[in-house]
Amino acid sequence: MTSTALLSSSVVLQPIKPCKPFLPRNPRIPRPRFPLCSTEPKPLTKGGGGGGGGGRKSPVDGGRRSPRKGPHGTSRRSAIKKSFAQEQVVFTTPAARDPVVAIIGGGVAGLVCALTLEERGIRSTVFDTGMHGLGGRMATRIIDSKPFIFDHAAQFFTVSDLRFQKLVDRWLEKGLVREWKGLLVELEAGGQASPLPYSASRYVGMKGMRSLMDSIISQSSMANIVRPCWISKLEPFNGTWRLTEREKPHGQFDAVVIAHNGKCANHLLSSSGLPQLTKQMKTLELSSIWALLAAFEDPLPISQNRDFEGAFVKGVDSLSWMGNNTSKLSPLESDLPQCWTFFSTAAYGKRNKVPQENIPNATAEKVKDDILEGVESALGLSKGSLQKPFYTRVQLWGAALPTNTPEIPCIFDPNGRAGICGDWLLGSSVEAAALSGMSLAHHMADYFQSGGTQPDEFAIGLNNPFHAIAGHDIGQFPGLKSGEQVEPQACTAL
Repeated sequence: MTSTALLSSSVVLQPIKPCKPFLPRNPRIPRPRFPLCSTEPKPLTKGGGGGGGGGRKSPVDGGRRSPRKGPHGTSRRSAIKKSFAQEQVVFTTPAARDPVVAIIGGGVAGLVCALTLEERGIRSTVFDTGMHGLGGRMATRIIDSKPFIFDHAAQFFTVSDLRFQKLVDRWLEKGLVREWKGLLVELEAGGQASPLPYSASRYVGMKGMRSLMDSIISQSSMANIVRPCWISKLEPFNGTWRLTEREKPHGQFDAVVIAHNGKCANHLLSSSGLPQLTKQMKTLELSSIWALLAAFEDPLPISQNRDFEGAFVKGVDSLSWMGNNTSKLSPLESDLPQCWTFFSTAAYGKRNKVPQENIPNATAEKVKDDILEGVESALGLSKGSLQKPFYTRVQLWGAALPTNTPEIPCIFDPNGRAGICGDWLLGSSVEAAALSGMSLAHHMADYFQSGGTQPDEFAIGLNNPFHAIAGHDIGQFPGLKSGEQVEPQACTAL
């Protein structure tokens, strides 16, 4: 895979006179406030963007002396509009020949970004908050004492892009994923089920989604993993980024990737010196979705509903998806307890929001009861007739799915040597996250391997192959309908 193919559909922040801005397809999406253009770079400030000595003259100042640089190797003058709350960092030190990139977020986008950087010969360190493992919303909860396995975020993923297909093919060869041909239905309240056509191959991790993430990164020789870790501050220092976690230093890096979203990402960027990335990130609107994991001794009474393994639920306020992890992950074992994952609707999640890091017991109990009642309604059972699960756990995904998107694969700021990637930039799918991570990695690799200059051409992203996958939400939380408006919520902490 060449970087040129990815560059043709990516967005790069360019410090030049703006051309006609990119107009999002969704009129509810705020128009981006930075130029999205196709051109060669120019210095953002007088004398900025050159070598480390600061003596190179700018073509826009008639040869006047460049502005004084601060102790962190950044220009003291900013061309960013005064309405922005923070001054733009502009690195004037030479681009590193052997860079190390910090990737904040160990979900699909962050890990694929790390792997793609490795393919280009660039080292990285991935910082992730996961207590149990990597993967973000490719999360799997394993109850070791049983054992029970629940995919409690992404239930499966599909492929529509050849670049992602090549990556999935490698996973198939290594036995990390398999095709899932279980019956999916659309389930109406009252128990009426309609089979969904098998229009595209669906894939699942062999031992759950998280095992896929753990396996692919364990084979890396140039990507370091630090977890659990909450990076709380980004600070420019002598032409590098210095990362800290509650005053604990975590090293200095030549570039930074923000591969997560929500309030935590907004807080991290708000004082970073990257106002353009901050502005774009803050336009993101995210839904909240409750997940209920429940284990039953006996199979649920769904035989009259065609013995489905997964169902998109319609007409039930508290339930949008129900999936049988046991039949999906252990199809040849019939005597195991039935482990189900249930998702609420986004509307229900919005009405029942609480701080996800500290869910009150009363709220957890209410959500469990409401979702189980929703299961009864979806299956056409009388109230109270559903067998009681012997194990349950609720989790709030506060930053579940985006409700708006700019439909671009990544955003890279060459002045601050920083970028953002994630599924939300393209839509909401595992594939979108992977393509976003690939794209940003190639941008950064090209930037460093060209000595800090940019390739000659960048496309705005209006007519690019990524639009074909924008808006697919099936790979993350299958029950969320595209375009549902909900308020932003806190970041996801596994």
